[in-house]
Amino acid sequence: MNLHIFWPFIYGLNFTRRRSLSSLAVALLCFNSPLRADEAPLVSSNVPPPWAYAVNPPDLKVAKDDGSLRHVPDSALELTLTQVRDSFFSPDWHPNDHPPLPEVVAHGKKPAVLACGFCHRAGGTGGPENASVAGLPAAYIVQQMADFKNGTRQTSVPLRGPPKTMIAVAKAASPEEVEAAAAYFSSLKLKPNIRVIETNMVPKTQVFGWHLADLKNNEKEPIGERIIEVPEDLERFVSRDSRSRFIAYVPEGSIQKGKNLVNTGGAGITVQCIICHGPDLRGLATIPGIAGRSPSYIIRQLYDFKHGARAGAMSALMKPTVEHLKMEDMIALAAYAASLPP
Repeated sequence: MNLHIFWPFIYGLNFTRRRSLSSLAVALLCFNSPLRADEAPLVSSNVPPPWAYAVNPPDLKVAKDDGSLRHVPDSALELTLTQVRDSFFSPDWHPNDHPPLPEVVAHGKKPAVLACGFCHRAGGTGGPENASVAGLPAAYIVQQMADFKNGTRQTSVPLRGPPKTMIAVAKAASPEEVEAAAAYFSSLKLKPNIRVIETNMVPKTQVFGWHLADLKNNEKEPIGERIIEVPEDLERFVSRDSRSRFIAYVPEGSIQKGKNLVNTGGAGITVQCIICHGPDLRGLATIPGIAGRSPSYIIRQLYDFKHGARAGAMSALMKPTVEHLKMEDMIALAAYAASLPP
């Protein structure tokens, strides 16, 4: 990847509040410069990690619809590329996997309320670019929509499309639509769909659709201080199949380190996550489960909590958890949580 991919990322940040342009540029140069086999990307803990906050490059090339019909395994449905790109339509490849979709999940409401299932998929599985919402407490989902609407839940990288979309939808959706979507997604059970692999070397990737995608050129590079999360089958994920699976490459040793932080707090590094999220990290009452969910998403939330971009109703509970975390700690926590069954 070339550095020009990240210039939109640079222009989208509020530097007067958090950091200098020079420090971010240096971090991105370190991340994007060609790597020798013995090198690893270096990114400051005070800069949003671009591998977690992927931003589509301005020259991103997407395929044109040639009219051919798309298919996914174990589904009789046939859809064109134009249909799967329709933000007011949720491709429902496997309708027997879940209850009937509420109208707001299936189609949204024009002009501003996109179909919830368009981004989060009909089964609530989401992807590395946004969030898996299946099985989250309904009250938690409602509160997050309120935080998006009132401006207390934002993002450390304002240029990113998914959070901008959520803010716009939250402002346009009616309370009844929010309640219907929350009730639906909370009724679902998130199925395991992430394979976590500890490694020192990872496939080379590109930014595609607000997340990373494997270039599939058999070239590898050092993982460094990163998590590289990619769809196993990019075309299947582009088709918005809720059964899509992902691979999360994490640094060697990070899962065990994360387990220690979750269970003990790491001698004051953080607060034991099991106190609020439960002994299996599947959540307690209105506290969301984080087991088996996207590590890229978890990194963004930890970073946003720490740096004030996420300051909603429950953020005070997270403050002592994140204030002393370094990026390597966040990576370990995200890797361990993602490795658990949801």
